[in-house]
Amino acid sequence: MRKSKVMVLAGCLGSFILVIFYFQNTLSPAAEERILGNIWHGKSRRSPLQVLYDSEQFEQSTVQMTHQRRRELLDSVCKMYTRKRRILTPDDLKHLIVDDTHGLLYCYVPKVACTNWKRVMMVLTGQGKYRDPLQIPAHEAHIPANLRTLSEFSTPEINYRLRNYLKFVFVREPLERLVSAYRNKFTRQYNTAFHKRYGTKIIKRHRRNPTLKALENGNDVKFEEFLYYLVDPRTQREEPFNEHWERVHSLCHPCIIHYDVIGKYETLAEDANYVLQLIGAQGTVKFPSSSKTTITTDDMAAEFFENVNVFYQKRLFNLYKMDFLLFNYSIPSYLHIH
Repeated sequence: MRKSKVMVLAGCLGSFILVIFYFQNTLSPAAEERILGNIWHGKSRRSPLQVLYDSEQFEQSTVQMTHQRRRELLDSVCKMYTRKRRILTPDDLKHLIVDDTHGLLYCYVPKVACTNWKRVMMVLTGQGKYRDPLQIPAHEAHIPANLRTLSEFSTPEINYRLRNYLKFVFVREPLERLVSAYRNKFTRQYNTAFHKRYGTKIIKRHRRNPTLKALENGNDVKFEEFLYYLVDPRTQREEPFNEHWERVHSLCHPCIIHYDVIGKYETLAEDANYVLQLIGAQGTVKFPSSSKTTITTDDMAAEFFENVNVFYQKRLFNLYKMDFLLFNYSIPSYLHIH
């Protein structure tokens, strides 16, 4: 019992210290509270953060213990591999979606059920405008004006939310997510914007003797060419990775921002229900189930990597190594790098 209380206090204090350190502010926390305390519309009841950490002082369920282990593992890996803590910028907060009604911050990661989570967040923040997430068209969920991100707020407002809101993120086996991104962006003919923006560049740089048609359209990028593009040092020197294949630790900064719930794609339904339960919405909002026909599986990922040279397998793994470590994913059996 005593250990549990100490861990709760340490977790909350850790979050507090990080926030103040990375977002310099002339206001004291007490002054912030007075000025900003009215922004959370659900303040008359316990916040999701209180529900989470109060419940951990009693006998825990299997789900609660799972999430506590995930937080502890992430913290230990961060301490082991993070030497210097850098200052967060507004750009670092563009993936954190804000729900002031329920006191939530959600860091969205493309190819980890983020369309459905954005739909759910639109229901939660819509004040009755939406009731069923699946009635919201997929393209509408990605319109920036429909959801607010933490980068849009002032420094005191950012601090307040980081300290008082439940922060959650959903992650996925890194290479499975990568294959999913490739399939969606480079094998579907309707994704012409990606073909023009990235496909033409990849083919020009990583294909021997490309045809003029391929150079113009960029719509037949091979998986191996996509990998060559990712591990090419010139790629990140020229511009940041696109969010669909950027590493989770670079999108959500889990060694700087203290996440209270780390959901996994592999246990999506259970973990999504846990988040909705913490905010008291499990009876009013149902998380949509994924389509089994289009989902990228481990077996499918293995097929894509079948002809990838071991040299490139190693370089790619090193590129995504921190995501493997932070979120406790093993090296896939189809990689020959053991």
